[in-house]
Amino acid sequence: MKLYLKYASIILKSQMQYKTSFFMSVIGQFLVSFTVYLGLYFMFHRFHSVSGFTYSEVLLCFSAVLFSYSLAECFVRGFDVFSLIISNGEFDRIMVRPRNEIFQVLASRIEFSRLGRFLQAMAMFAYAIPVSGVVWTYDKILTLTFMLAGGFFVFSGLFILYAAICFFTLEGLEFMNIFTDGAREFGKYPFSIYGESVLKFLTYVIPMALFQYYPFLYLTGKSSRTLYMFLPLAGMLFLIPCLIFWRIGVRHYKSTGS
Repeated sequence: MKLYLKYASIILKSQMQYKTSFFMSVIGQFLVSFTVYLGLYFMFHRFHSVSGFTYSEVLLCFSAVLFSYSLAECFVRGFDVFSLIISNGEFDRIMVRPRNEIFQVLASRIEFSRLGRFLQAMAMFAYAIPVSGVVWTYDKILTLTFMLAGGFFVFSGLFILYAAICFFTLEGLEFMNIFTDGAREFGKYPFSIYGESVLKFLTYVIPMALFQYYPFLYLTGKSSRTLYMFLPLAGMLFLIPCLIFWRIGVRHYKSTGS
């Protein structure tokens, strides 16, 4: 952890060499997320509920997804741009260094400018939490904490999975953005509104519903099943097959010769 913090400190200092560019990037990331929020706001200005979910409830759901995604994109960004590391031969140097390759990729790229989306999520939380109608007992607070942590692990797993595919293709496959950038967009609504087939896919294949939909039902009182409270912890296990696939990719890796 000490070494990782050292890496983070160095990267932050390098990004702050161009302060105007850095803060403009933060503002830009904030505004991108803000336009998504405006779309949600105007939609609820016309329709007061979606599949029984009110504006404040959906805003709380959107905040949780955006919070998790922004942290994963900030601190696991190295895996999102891993195709560049493969194509320019940088992974050759990573392989001969004494540190674990996952740690090196993780610490190679930290996008602090992505905290603009994190600020957007915090602003929405500040509004949604007091007006959502949720009685914030200890179990509801714990449920929200599990949702945020579970979302971070699932999104991190998707970034790792995206990187592992690059061992076989050398180039990143854009379809993976459906589950990362796309999830940030369509995750602003509870997944049940997209139909039963989509909900099952996001439950049993890509377990996004485990940290978004089911615990959200318990959080808002639409379900009394205590099990839903702990489903984000099960969603964290998604990281294990992603890491296994990464190890398979590492064994398959052949130098690009760059």
